[in-house]
Amino acid sequence: MPLKKSAYLASILLMVCSAVFAQGPSHLRNEQPSIPVDEIIRKLAEKEKQFKIARANYIYRQDNRVQTLTADDRVTGEWHEVWDITFDPRGKRVERVVSAPPNTLQGISMTKEDLDNFREIQPFVLTTDDVGKYSLKYLGKEKVDEIDCFVFDVAPKTIEKNQRYFQGQVWVDDRDFQIVKTYGKPVPEIRKGDENLFPRFETYREQIDGKYWFPTYTRSLDTLNFSSGAKRIRQIVKYENYKQFQSDVKLTFGDAVDNDSSKGTAPSGDNKAPALDPNLKSAPNTKKK
Repeated sequence: MPLKKSAYLASILLMVCSAVFAQGPSHLRNEQPSIPVDEIIRKLAEKEKQFKIARANYIYRQDNRVQTLTADDRVTGEWHEVWDITFDPRGKRVERVVSAPPNTLQGISMTKEDLDNFREIQPFVLTTDDVGKYSLKYLGKEKVDEIDCFVFDVAPKTIEKNQRYFQGQVWVDDRDFQIVKTYGKPVPEIRKGDENLFPRFETYREQIDGKYWFPTYTRSLDTLNFSSGAKRIRQIVKYENYKQFQSDVKLTFGDAVDNDSSKGTAPSGDNKAPALDPNLKSAPNTKKK
């Protein structure tokens, strides 16, 4: 997101108060896996590919909120849009805006790249189609709630023009070989001319259908250090009401998926994303059924 030219920022104070809400690995165990790391990466990419195809059969609601803050985290403005991700009568994936109050953000504006981050980078999926674009380094093991995970550092090998990438860490279930948590930021940023910077974020997944881990909650509290000063922001994204799409048509979303036999299934009551709470300090539970 770019800085508005009219913004006047207390940059020194903001940088002093720039504690980040999202967190990377903090309790890593220097423990080697029982199978080769390359095998874990291969299984991860295959499972993520299957998950991406499965998620393309689901409709859901995505609640996106961005707030500008003072140094003591008082809200000064907000951009808020709610999208329904669904299908048209021909089976084409569509995104429908169902709520969009007036934008009151102070000092920054939303860009196409910000919206693309909400769609693709924050709910990061590392499939067999994309894994070759990234370098993965095994860091160790760490628990996310009661789930024991392999932790990998992930970074793009090269950055191609007009392409968006993720850079950070992923936590991979050591039994299901699926991503259950992501921490990092979108890259590249634009530092020259019309600056476009992005916050670090943390995304949690939960089991919705008893098989795959779906993104349910993204949060960020960060300070964007523009050349003309710093701007503190908070982002909270909820992905909720996942339901399998029911139709006699063939769905297309990346790979073609025949959905004739799908049955509607809503998430269980104990697997909902946490309530939207700007003061929330603890991570949502990430539990298996």
